[in-house]
Amino acid sequence: MSDSVYASWNPWHGCTRISPGCKYCYVYRQDEKFGIGDASRQCRKNASFHLPIEKKRNGSYKIPSGKIVFTCFTSDFLLEDADPWRLECWKMIRSRSDCLFYFFTKRIDRLEKCLPPDWGDGYENVMIGCTVENQDRADFRLPIFRELPICHRSIIAAPLLEQIDISPYLDSSIEEVSASGESGLEARPCHYEWILDLRRQCVEKEIPFCFHQTGARFMKDGKLYRIPRRFQISQAAKAGIDYRIGKNGIPETAGFPIVSMEEEPEQVQFSL
Repeated sequence: MSDSVYASWNPWHGCTRISPGCKYCYVYRQDEKFGIGDASRQCRKNASFHLPIEKKRNGSYKIPSGKIVFTCFTSDFLLEDADPWRLECWKMIRSRSDCLFYFFTKRIDRLEKCLPPDWGDGYENVMIGCTVENQDRADFRLPIFRELPICHRSIIAAPLLEQIDISPYLDSSIEEVSASGESGLEARPCHYEWILDLRRQCVEKEIPFCFHQTGARFMKDGKLYRIPRRFQISQAAKAGIDYRIGKNGIPETAGFPIVSMEEEPEQVQFSL
């Protein structure tokens, strides 16, 4: 992927474990590595809270026009502890219609409580990924997900803990399914046949599919492979099983343009 396409924004840090996929959360793991393990359980605003509207000395935005902004990846954007701050974030997102903001959540059942008053059928510049790790969570979250007013949606099967059937929830409203194993020394194994079965489900519905990471312990043909963190993305790419995924890892169903920094925000239109 080209780094020039993406930006990141973490308005707050810290989260609470709520389901099996959270057991070895990478945020907790990273905080423990730096000796601040308690920080993972305490949600707090980051210094970068206002990043989307911050400008450089020359007056240009620090996050340039046309970026895909990975949002709140060190927490959950729908975390209850962050309720007092979220409306301000929505206002910043709304004001930056020249960028696409993308967040994943295990709390899709809270979305309706967390929406801004002017949400309507969804902001055109927001993509929401519903995370599912096993069949139980898929069957709980995805029926809720498909009924919510969201313009752009994806399903994130990660960390994939078992073979799951999401075919009843796949339709043209799903712009991508992305799957991966679990990272970390204590990672639970991800089986290649689970990944291939998810891909089959997507191909049958013509939904773009991305195998974005193997995880640290990967089972293939009955053999367990231990894959160092630095190779987990590249090894997944070498499998060559992505479906309808184009340049920079963007699904073919995506119609939003990636523009240069020189273009003015009002010139940019998103249409997925």
